[in-house]
Amino acid sequence: MQPLAERLRPQTLDDYVGQKHLIGEKAILRQMIESGHIASFILWGPPGVGKTTLAKIIANKLDRPFYTLSAVTSGVKDVREVIEKAKQSRFFSQGGNPILFIDEIHRFSKSQQDSLLGAVENGTVTLIGATTENPSFEVITPLLSRCQVYVLKSLTNEDLLELALRAVNTDAELKKRKVFFDETEALLRYAGGDARKLLNILDLVITSDQEGEVHFRNEIVTERLQQNPMAYDKDGEMHYDIISAFIKSIRGSDPDAAIYWLARMVAGGEDPKFIARRLVISAAEDIGLANPNALLLANACFDALQKIGWPEGRIILAEATVYLAASPKSNSAYLAIDEALALVERTGNLPVPLHLRNSPTKLMKDLDYGKNYKYSHDYPNHFVEQQFLPDQLQKTSIWKVQDNAAEKKHSEWLRFLWKNKY
Repeated sequence: MQPLAERLRPQTLDDYVGQKHLIGEKAILRQMIESGHIASFILWGPPGVGKTTLAKIIANKLDRPFYTLSAVTSGVKDVREVIEKAKQSRFFSQGGNPILFIDEIHRFSKSQQDSLLGAVENGTVTLIGATTENPSFEVITPLLSRCQVYVLKSLTNEDLLELALRAVNTDAELKKRKVFFDETEALLRYAGGDARKLLNILDLVITSDQEGEVHFRNEIVTERLQQNPMAYDKDGEMHYDIISAFIKSIRGSDPDAAIYWLARMVAGGEDPKFIARRLVISAAEDIGLANPNALLLANACFDALQKIGWPEGRIILAEATVYLAASPKSNSAYLAIDEALALVERTGNLPVPLHLRNSPTKLMKDLDYGKNYKYSHDYPNHFVEQQFLPDQLQKTSIWKVQDNAAEKKHSEWLRFLWKNKY
């Protein structure tokens, strides 16, 4: 049986829920569709708000050949084959250019996007792209200049409730059950503005009750989702709960737990770049100076992930995760920058000591800018004691050494140089 989200996919604009600013009465996309003339465009919005559905409705409404590519599984060869098919179909189509829909277009490489330019430029195809990422950063400029960008918004709670009621009242399978929405807070919260997620939760809760009436209550929704570990929501509360558990497991030096939460995210379809970014942050925030190589490895993980792609990228994430979890920990740099920011907030824009100021002009030199500055490399151990903080903060200590081998070594060296400061 098809998933509920597929069974309920709207076939017309009137059945489409949400995005009134684009397809409501006299809205730009509705006017374009009803006129029968559409230009290439990109739909930018979060998951589950109807990007694919809207593209299919447009193709059906205009009765044009419709080709679909997924940027996750398609290469340049696939793009060229579809464009060739589109060229041939133009001879048999009376309704205008074929439509080429590319899902997750932000995952296309530069060369893949380049291969589209000619066909879009000369009208071989009308391109409709869908992306969850900002096209300004993820779509090459020449292609972006040939497309209008339309922003889709997360569905409102009213939209989601309308969709939920439509599902239980119109779907042949769900109509067999008596469904009551006694409470909707948890349902709407876990759906997080995502229609597909909402329908998946509906399906999960209703089918898990084998007989009788189904009453939606907050505790029932929460219980059912917790019993189904694959019900990972990439943008809702579980998304934040699991990434929180992942980072805290690394911070707590538990590689087993960290790799488990990583697996939960991988199995749930989390964006690998999101995980890699959090590893880089964790390396600086939680491991820091106790093992500076952690930041290097985490950054290398991020770079390698973009070069290797998926699914092999999971191995790179796993290596970085285990390494960070097993590393000694320090948050001294994290605490130091926060303390320094608080100090700046309290003391304002204190003047830079004259001897530290730049002096590129004669006037500045006459005003003693840079006077008496001592060049550290001219002295033994490349160090000479002098004032670097503003006058009012000379005796202030910001970075606090923590109890790990690497920082103890740094501290010993600084005490040797400064005698009394560190």
